Amino acid sequence: MLTAKEDNLIKLYENSFRNNWDLEAITDYGTTNTLKYSDLAAKIAKLHLLFKQCGVKKEDRIAVMGRNNCNWVTVYLATVTYGAVIVPILQDFKANDALHIINHSESKVLFITDLIWEGLDLEQMESMHVVYSLTDLKILATNLKKDTSWEWAEAAFAKAYPKGYTKEDVAYAERSNAEVASINYTSGTTGFSKGVITPCNALASHIKWFFTTGLIFPGCRHVAFLPLAHAYGCIVDFLGSLAAGGHTYFIGRTPSPKILLQAFKEVKPTLIISVPLILEKVYRKQIAPQISKAPVSWVLKVPYLDEVVLSKIRQQLIDAFGGEFKQLILGGAPLNAEVEAFMRRIKFPLTVGYGMTECAPLISVSFYPEVRNFSCGKVLDGIMEARIVNPNSEGVGEIQVRGEHVMLGYYKNNEATKEAFTKDGWLRTGDLGYIDNDGFLYIKGRNKTMLLGPNGQNIYPEEIEAKLNNLPYVLESLVIQHEDRLVALVCPDYDAVDADGLDREKLEEFMEKNRKDLNAQLAGYEQVNKIKLYPHEFEKTPKKSIKRFLYTQMAQD
Repeated sequence: MLTAKEDNLIKLYENSFRNNWDLEAITDYGTTNTLKYSDLAAKIAKLHLLFKQCGVKKEDRIAVMGRNNCNWVTVYLATVTYGAVIVPILQDFKANDALHIINHSESKVLFITDLIWEGLDLEQMESMHVVYSLTDLKILATNLKKDTSWEWAEAAFAKAYPKGYTKEDVAYAERSNAEVASINYTSGTTGFSKGVITPCNALASHIKWFFTTGLIFPGCRHVAFLPLAHAYGCIVDFLGSLAAGGHTYFIGRTPSPKILLQAFKEVKPTLIISVPLILEKVYRKQIAPQISKAPVSWVLKVPYLDEVVLSKIRQQLIDAFGGEFKQLILGGAPLNAEVEAFMRRIKFPLTVGYGMTECAPLISVSFYPEVRNFSCGKVLDGIMEARIVNPNSEGVGEIQVRGEHVMLGYYKNNEATKEAFTKDGWLRTGDLGYIDNDGFLYIKGRNKTMLLGPNGQNIYPEEIEAKLNNLPYVLESLVIQHEDRLVALVCPDYDAVDADGLDREKLEEFMEKNRKDLNAQLAGYEQVNKIKLYPHEFEKTPKKSIKRFLYTQMAQD
């Protein structure tokens, strides 16, 4: 466990602000709003004064909900360095879910996007003192009679530091790494959210480990487009970057490939953190059409000639992502097998990692070129351990982990916490997988989503979906079970359907052909009995995993 003073989470940021005082720290992409480390430190100091004025004490909860921006980051760091606990709420949560989290966490202060606030009511918030706009820090609602405005904070700041705020003034709360830093409410695909209690040590351990990789460093550049309220994007693009002296650009809009590729071109990030969906869209829209047409398709079958074409495609793709990144790290959901195989073929610097909110989030990763096809790397040496429990004949069993990144438990939910851990202290991930002889971890699917064949065979729907998603006119799919038969829900690729002028009848004919082609790749007990068309994309969590529990009844006619 990290206990040395220099490894203390709070000290990491004290040192970073002092050492990188004149460097640019954060930018709202597409705007002129950029804060240097000195500006960010001063804004944090103002928020500390404001928190005290609002009656916030050590270990009180402060919630933040909204799209990525500089204020979101400032609130997070100000909360943790004040000694309070940050409660990041995913912006995609419905109003009722957000209200539940605010009350369950007993948050006293809330920073929220104005538009989201319109669906909430202060009177329904049991412990709330004051609500601020995440856009401009103005008060949206308050239960306090004293002045707690941002203008008050700026006046108090000027009075507290009449000669100006300097790097020597940066001094934060004394906190041990054993204390709670955040409570992250999961958005899991199988049910209701639970509050994951993350200690300061889990965050500090991540940051120090990334320091050793050389992937984050003073002056590194990041484009943060994954929601910061989710542990994955938060730990690298935000917490890691700012602890190292990096510069992060925040995308405050829906991150379409078009928007992202433009941002990559302008920022030229040195490291890219993403979910598979982004790369898969780039592959399907830009690469697949290019390699499927003659003469490229036949050239790729010719030895030596194929290397020339593949090298050109590789460089085009690297340039599209800004040209200066050392690794593109994917996580949060399975990567399509066809896409991964092609990226390995062109020697693209792609890394697939594995983690979960309960581990803040990283469990395993191996960086290119030390990678294996369809593996999510090795478990972090010296930091995390993993074991496979009750493996079947193929070595596949539940993955259980323990180590520095593991949560303290679920907030105010002793029953769920007890269920999450084994008697000897290992965290049950709920994921199924195996570890090969060289220590590489492979994920087969979720324990809760695994299906049983007619004779008790294990069926992993994610593997069937990966194959189906590679077939014509399939945008995404979901395999579910009705009695002893498998049914695939398919959301068609309507752009391709329209481009080829297919009507409903013709599309259904193609899907039936897809079903037969799919079954030719599957074992007898995995056969898909029917494909049902679904009119739009499936509802997903912010990390782009399909919320399976919403569709389990749709296999019935």
